[in-house]
Amino acid sequence: MPTPAQSPLLIGSCEPFSGKSAVVLGLAHQLNRQGISILFGKPLATCLDDLEVLPGADTAFANTAFAESAVEARLTVEAQLAGDLILDADVRFIGATLGLAASQLLPSLQVQEPGSVHRRLLSGELAPGAAFAELQRRIAAATDQLVLLEAAGTLSEGQVFGLGLAQMARALQAPVVLVHNWRDSRSVDPLLEARQQLGDLLAGVVLNAVIPEQVSQLRQEVEPALERLGLPVFGIMPRSPLLRSVTVSELGRRLAARVLCCQDRTDLLVETLSIGAMNVNSAMEFFRRRRNMAVVTGADRTDIQLAALEASTQCLILTGAGEPLPQLISRAEELEVPVLKVDHDTLTTVEVIEAAIGHVRLHEAVKATYAIRLVEESCRFERLFKRLRLPVRA
Repeated sequence: MPTPAQSPLLIGSCEPFSGKSAVVLGLAHQLNRQGISILFGKPLATCLDDLEVLPGADTAFANTAFAESAVEARLTVEAQLAGDLILDADVRFIGATLGLAASQLLPSLQVQEPGSVHRRLLSGELAPGAAFAELQRRIAAATDQLVLLEAAGTLSEGQVFGLGLAQMARALQAPVVLVHNWRDSRSVDPLLEARQQLGDLLAGVVLNAVIPEQVSQLRQEVEPALERLGLPVFGIMPRSPLLRSVTVSELGRRLAARVLCCQDRTDLLVETLSIGAMNVNSAMEFFRRRRNMAVVTGADRTDIQLAALEASTQCLILTGAGEPLPQLISRAEELEVPVLKVDHDTLTTVEVIEAAIGHVRLHEAVKATYAIRLVEESCRFERLFKRLRLPVRA
C-alpha cells in the first residue's frame, strides 16, 4: 500500500455552503481508487441538527463545552463528563457513503453553537486544548493513512476555539484546498485574502457553482489568471440544481408545516420555487417551463393547485386561511405529490424556501452519487497528490 505523508489535508471555504462535502466525497473516492486509506473528521462540528454521542471514548477528546441549549437537550452534561465524543452528522454521512469503518471517523473537538462559543469567550481561553493535541497524535500515528479534515464554513469561523482554518493549517502544517463559489471576477477577493492568511499552505482552489455556459470561458481566461496570482486551480465545477436542492421534509421542518398527504414522499427533492399568484392560464404556461418545483399558493386557489399537480411539482405549499378541497387532496394522492399547509403568509413562506435552496447539507444518497461524478468530471488533483507525495494514476 502507498504510504501517505503524515501532514493532513484540510478542505476549507471562504463562505458556508460552498461545496466542501461534495469535494471531500469526490476526492476521497479518487484516493480510494489509488489505494489510499483515509481518516476523516471535522474538528469543529457545525451540523447541529443531528449530532451523535459516541459513548465510552477516549477522554482526551472530550473537552467540548455545551450551553443550556437545544444541542444540550440532546447531548447531556453527564455524557460529556463520561468522556463521550461528538460525531458531526456530515462526518457520519460521508463515512457511510464511502464505506469507512468507525475507526476511520474522527470526532469533533468543539461544537459551533451559541452557548459553547459564549462560554469560551467568557473563559478567555483561545487555545485548542488537549483534544487538539490528541488529534495531532492520531495524525502522527496514521502512517499508512491520509487524514482528511473538513474545516468550518468561513476563514474566520472557529477562531474562538483555536480551530480557524489558518490556525489549524499552521498548527498541523497542513496544505489547504479551498472550495469557492464563483459568481464573477469579484469572487477573487476572498481567495486573495485566503492566500494572504495561508501563504504557501494554500495548495489550490476548486471553483464551484459556475454557470454552466461560463465554464469554458473560465477555463480559458480566469484559470490562467488565478494561476498567475498564486492560486492553483484544481477544478471548475458547474452549478448543479440537484446539489442545491432541498427535500420536502426539510422545507416542512423549516416552515413548521402540516403534511396533509403523501407523508412517505417527503424525500422528494425541490430544485426551484414557483408562486401561484397569477391566473390559471398564465400559471399553466409558467409551470411547464419549471422542473422539480415547490409551488406556493393560497389554500383557496384550487385552480392553481390543480394546475400545479399536472406539472413537475414536488410539493404544494398552501398558505392563508382555510383548508384545501377534498378533491385536491385526492388528486395529489393519486399523483403522489405531498401537500403542506403552513400558518405563515406567502411572503414569509417564500423567504424561508429561498433561504433553504442552495443552503442545505449534502445528506441524500442521490446527491452524494452525483457529487462524486461531478468532481470526477470537473477536477484534476494530480498536483495535489504530488504535493502530498501520493501516487498519481497514469
